[in-house]
Amino acid sequence: MNAAPPTHPQTPATHAAPRTPPIGKPGAACSAVVGLQWGDEGKGKIVDLLAQHYDAVVRYNGGANAGHSVVVKGERYALHLVPSGILYPGKLAVIANGVVVDPEVLIKETTGLAQRGVDVHGLVVSDRAHVVMPYHKAEDELREKILSEAGGISSRPGESAHGGGIGTTKRGIGPCYADKCQRSTAVRCGDLINPDVLRAKLARITAFKNATLGGLGAKPFEATELTRWALDLGDQLRSSIRDTTYLLHDLLGSGRRVLFEGANAALLDVDHGTYPFVTSSSTTVLGIPAGTGIPGARIDNVIGVVKAYSTRVGNGPLPTEQINEVGERIRQRGREFGTTTGRPRRVGWLDLVAVRYSALLNGVSSLSVMLLDVLAGLDELRVCTAYRLKNGQTTDRFVPDADWIYDAEPVYQNLPGFPEEIQNARRRADLPANARAYLDLIERTVGVPISIVSVGPDRAQTLLE
Repeated sequence: MNAAPPTHPQTPATHAAPRTPPIGKPGAACSAVVGLQWGDEGKGKIVDLLAQHYDAVVRYNGGANAGHSVVVKGERYALHLVPSGILYPGKLAVIANGVVVDPEVLIKETTGLAQRGVDVHGLVVSDRAHVVMPYHKAEDELREKILSEAGGISSRPGESAHGGGIGTTKRGIGPCYADKCQRSTAVRCGDLINPDVLRAKLARITAFKNATLGGLGAKPFEATELTRWALDLGDQLRSSIRDTTYLLHDLLGSGRRVLFEGANAALLDVDHGTYPFVTSSSTTVLGIPAGTGIPGARIDNVIGVVKAYSTRVGNGPLPTEQINEVGERIRQRGREFGTTTGRPRRVGWLDLVAVRYSALLNGVSSLSVMLLDVLAGLDELRVCTAYRLKNGQTTDRFVPDADWIYDAEPVYQNLPGFPEEIQNARRRADLPANARAYLDLIERTVGVPISIVSVGPDRAQTLLE
């Protein structure tokens, strides 16, 4: 198959740009944008900013639990499953095989975008992406309820203050990934347009699910009803479902450029994050080969996105958390509420021990520092540059284990704040001296240059270096 982007109206003049990407390595055929903290760093804005230089934007992991907010000319778009590049006409927006797809959420999202004038014809969904089914959501909710009632999964008594369970969004993401590994109880997007295969699978799966989830209190699922539901959704997605592995290889083989968009973030990676308080997929660039079929050797530019402070949704350690007036001020100024759930995010000072670890893990080429404007007006800024352990020793190394991190006390470096508002700055040199000093500290500590600084939500409020 010789895949090529579909024909669309010409990209508007306001999006016009030279072909060479301005960030990272010039001429990079494959670039990746990844979050270096616990999510919500502003990856959507960076993908939207860079998408103009690429022919396809590819989501390789996660599900509808990960939301990106993008602001274009004052209009805010909340994206959950659809890659952020969809906001540029003429781009392929690819949901690859490593994503778990909630078809109801996907259809609702694309319908809403179309109603706002966004061209969604470039959406492509892998036939091998797994499907989030109603029984996955039921299992997710039951597991969280049982874990909470049992006192939670943490060995730390205080963790129950945050709810006791993993702290999932209850969107069925984890159970869907578990079924992917179980194999015999999995449904893939290609099955949604293959009635005979789907019917046989759901007859087997519902028998199994009713036997297991019934013991946890779930209502029984009916195979015929589920099949009808799934086939209807498949009909609506039929034109988008295809083999995305060959699609991406054909694009690269014809000299096109591909941008990979990470969902969640590095510290939520199932292998390398703050286990067990993590998501269920490989969120770093290490997940791109398995999640798309593109070898890691093809990825030659990695942009690491870091918020100018720390946030986290749900349970798990956040060493620099500020449950005080400063934390609440940052939360309100930064609109720190979940894109998907609306949950208030936990807030803390910037943790550069964690960021340096994530940058190492992802082989980051350059950093994008987001929401620097949120810190304007604070008299003092604190940055964690090391941890003090229970034995009195200090370390600048991050250990991806929740219990270890709970015992690590942040060691701060204090910097003077900047009272000036900075949303009108357009060059790094325009920033106040104290804001520049803050960025300098990040570069020195992480050992990676900053190429982008965001000073507001809009595309225009971005400093490119």
